[in-house]
Amino acid sequence: MSETITEPNLVSPLLDSREVAAYLKVSEATLSRWRTDKKGPPFLRMGGITRYRLDAVEAWLASLSADEHS
Repeated sequence: MSETITEPNLVSPLLDSREVAAYLKVSEATLSRWRTDKKGPPFLRMGGITRYRLDAVEAWLASLSADEHS
């Protein structure tokens, strides 16, 4: 008998502001300003700590590319 092995649902890794700023090649101050202006990638607040899901950052980037081609 063969058993079917299913992978668990993996949740996108959480990144901190420093990591996202480096990924986007912007300063942390720019990322902070985007949060204030509600312009940047979606973020989570966990007890006052800001975190970003990698898949949400990538989706936000993709939406910017789609907007440019519209």
